[in-house]
Amino acid sequence: MFLLEWACNMGLSFLYVLITVTLLVSGSLARIWASSTRRPKPEEWPPAFEVPPSKGVKAAPGHARSRAPIDLDLRALAEGATGGLVRDQTFTTIDFDWIDAGRDRGVPARLHLPSAPKPLAGLPLIVFSHGLGGSRTDYQYLGRFWASRGWACLHVQHVGSDRRLLFGNPMTVVRRLLASVTEREALDRVADLRFALDEIRSSALAGFLDDARIVVAGHSFGANTALLAVGATVSRYRNTVVTHDERFKAALLISAPQFYGEADLAAVLASVRVPTLHVTSTGDVIDIPGFVSSAHDRLAVYESVPDGRKTFVTYEGGTHSMFSDLKFTGGRRLNRQVKTATQELSIAFLSQAFEHDDFSIARWTRRWSGVLSSNSPVRNSAVA
Repeated sequence: MFLLEWACNMGLSFLYVLITVTLLVSGSLARIWASSTRRPKPEEWPPAFEVPPSKGVKAAPGHARSRAPIDLDLRALAEGATGGLVRDQTFTTIDFDWIDAGRDRGVPARLHLPSAPKPLAGLPLIVFSHGLGGSRTDYQYLGRFWASRGWACLHVQHVGSDRRLLFGNPMTVVRRLLASVTEREALDRVADLRFALDEIRSSALAGFLDDARIVVAGHSFGANTALLAVGATVSRYRNTVVTHDERFKAALLISAPQFYGEADLAAVLASVRVPTLHVTSTGDVIDIPGFVSSAHDRLAVYESVPDGRKTFVTYEGGTHSMFSDLKFTGGRRLNRQVKTATQELSIAFLSQAFEHDDFSIARWTRRWSGVLSSNSPVRNSAVA
């Protein structure tokens, strides 16, 4: 009996294995057959194309994926793009490797565009400046979100703040950072923004842009760069350095430090005459030798801007790098919440700045009250 029972169990086990293997193999064969016979839908773009060469730059392969063609000559826009072009249902991405011949300085940039089923007209634009060690591929959570909400976003890479600064032993990293936070680099950064804006406004996108809604944005050192672009001035050797670009009509400032070496912050910011959004957190601390800054400095910058069309928001906790693409700093849950909140806040602020919509800021404040600082959460005319 024992042998008979054992034989039956072995037979059933073998049969079970045989059935399982048969199902797996047949399923795999079915998927292979389906993929080989699938025809692309008529509205789908071809899987790949060659970006045409321009200005002596070799053509590079690009990839396009979209179910929503747009009445914009993307191939013409992508002239000289070395990173190709990538599309999905909500945004289009194009990389550029521009060179400012006048300064002999590279100005790489990444452009996010809304993907829309109808022609773009009156397209607003945000030009973004990253912090130290960043690049055009950082802060993508902002660029993609803005594109999905109808804004074009141009992420400019400042070559003097290359991410390679952050590699090496701690003392080497500190020395590199200190060397990159120079007056010359600060001015070059603003020139990078001006040059990139010139390039995009002379491209195939020019006819689609709304010149009345061009915004500059930045995080950390990039926020200082943005302030210089909208009117902040510094004095050096009895000369006033002016870097104002009047094409920028508003500024989004995340973790803006004070202007190091400037004793009178009000004088530095006296000529800033555009709507400004200031974002920070209670744990927003920069701690680099010689360049130490806290959330109190963000408040000082806000208070020193004379234009009354300004908003100040403070989250509870967090870190300075929480606003970058890092996903865990400041706590995974808070990090995710702050990123989402900041995305929505920026659109609410822009709605108020350009459409006189106070309701969006007030609604945002109620929605995100749980992550805001209890001492000084939001300063804005709509919630005063």
